[in-house]
Amino acid sequence: MSTVQQPDPRDRPARLTVGVVGAGRVGPALAASLELAGHRPVAVSGVSDASRRRAALLLPDVPVVPPAEVLRRAELVLLTVPDDTLPGLVTGLAETGAVRPGQLLVHTSGRYGAKVLDPALRAGALPLALHPAMTFTGTPVDVQRLAGCSFGVTAPGELRLAAEALVIEMGGEPEWIAEENRPLYHAALALGANHLVTLVAQAMELLRTAGVEAPDRMLGPLLGAALDNALRSGDAALTGPVARGDAGTVAAHIAQLREHAPATVAGYLAMARATADRALAHGLLKPELAEDLLGVLADGADRTDGTHGTEGAAG
Repeated sequence: MSTVQQPDPRDRPARLTVGVVGAGRVGPALAASLELAGHRPVAVSGVSDASRRRAALLLPDVPVVPPAEVLRRAELVLLTVPDDTLPGLVTGLAETGAVRPGQLLVHTSGRYGAKVLDPALRAGALPLALHPAMTFTGTPVDVQRLAGCSFGVTAPGELRLAAEALVIEMGGEPEWIAEENRPLYHAALALGANHLVTLVAQAMELLRTAGVEAPDRMLGPLLGAALDNALRSGDAALTGPVARGDAGTVAAHIAQLREHAPATVAGYLAMARATADRALAHGLLKPELAEDLLGVLADGADRTDGTHGTEGAAG
């Protein structure tokens, strides 16, 4: 018998009309996923041509209307706008009377919890913060990727089960995040996902410069294995010249990067120093080898800062 606790059917949201304010990459995908669960998208707002194309692709036949009209038509409203836009949008909707009592108002910002929706709460709305820990493309593949995707969930205690039920209906896995921990939670995701894209893009560019014709094919198996090992074993998965204390190799890397891709030097040094610190703390980097390695990194940092040589921070 399964021991996984399923939501009580009494806590499952009724079939709802769904609206989307902000037809970026996230909103239409979530609405399309809710539609598969039996809910009914009825309105979407979007200003740019790209937003309208996404809405037409993922929510065909759903009318594009102004935000206030979205709230008038929908019982469940997804506010899928950039983080910095969200507080002003919520305040404006509440002050203009667009928010209706009993309306479920859901934002998908990773940074904010439920308190950013307080103006709408005072107008009688039911506030939920449901952040999918996923990168979106604005295409139908996003709906498929929601299967098994973790969502950072924050809501008033009395709405917790309803929030988690909505996530499960979208195929996701709810993970409760306390209000005060939302910025840290979001920083962790940005550190892992956003910076990963930058690192991979830089590695591909360097491989092309080195003459590799298919850097994606070369990196795919390597990075896939590294990610799998890191998720399974954490710092024990560290390998490479920094973890081994190969100071000469690291110095050669820095010299080559200065010559061929100077914009990558600062990032390489920062990640190498962080890797060295973690390798030392976990007994992977021998202390007797760490001194020379850290000296190479410190010298590289001095040159990047412009205190040695001719290369300044903007160089």
